[in-house]
Amino acid sequence: MSIFVDENTKVVYQGLTGSQGRYYGMLNREYGTQVVAGTNPKKAGSDVDGIPIYASVADAVAETGATASCIFIPAPGVRGAIMEAAEGGVEFIVAITEGVPAHDEAWFFNKLRRDFPNVQLLGPNCPGIISPGKCNIGITAGHIAKSGGPVGIVSRSGTLTYQALYELKQKDIGVTTCVGIGGDPVPGTSFIDCLRAFEADPETKAVMMIGEIGGSAEEEAAEFIKHHMSKPVSSYIAGVTAPPGKKMGHAGAIVSGGKGTAQAKMDALGDAGVKVGLNPTEAGDLMAEIVASL
Repeated sequence: MSIFVDENTKVVYQGLTGSQGRYYGMLNREYGTQVVAGTNPKKAGSDVDGIPIYASVADAVAETGATASCIFIPAPGVRGAIMEAAEGGVEFIVAITEGVPAHDEAWFFNKLRRDFPNVQLLGPNCPGIISPGKCNIGITAGHIAKSGGPVGIVSRSGTLTYQALYELKQKDIGVTTCVGIGGDPVPGTSFIDCLRAFEADPETKAVMMIGEIGGSAEEEAAEFIKHHMSKPVSSYIAGVTAPPGKKMGHAGAIVSGGKGTAQAKMDALGDAGVKVGLNPTEAGDLMAEIVASL
């Protein structure tokens, strides 16, 4: 199986008529994803390479049965786009856009939790999600992922998401689903959300988790793994050599008050029984050992 999306997922692209939305929308469709609609109120009634354009997500859902949305809207419009998707009836929203104001992220995160508890938001500022051989929503290159399981991947870093997929493919290890949650301060989907879903998925036998400095998400994930995960986990934490007090890369990757360091995260994960690699390749090697023992 896979988590969140599969071959039956129908996706509406908010921003399909833009250059980036069109480029990745076409790539996702070529991969096999059911890209069934796009939205643009000024271009309703037209199409993009045969994909119909609707004035709103609600119209697209009514006409095509879309169950997911992918957002390629400029940052100032993401808040409105996410609410349009939720109100329009989709169950899974992937927001690729970077640079979304943290205030907006906090607002729609809490709005969705309060008023749309059945809607799952992934992102913003994330590479998206891929269930290899079934569905690819976002900007992940499909050819670097091997299908067939038994490993699930969750990562804060987009680039390291790709490396994790490729490391496993080089070892002939398949993946059920790979989720890039993004590194912004208020991600719509957390490590724990993904770990819980992987734990419940019968075809996912082990999980690879990629974290980075800043915040407490990895420590919280370690507590969840310790008390609620029966499946083995390997991990890598980026930022071991980051200078103290410096923000590295993502908006959420800032260490303050002695908290959020790579070592603290690695210690917490190790205490939870996670096999922690010192680099992405070592994390892949550790996962290969885990898979061999399954």
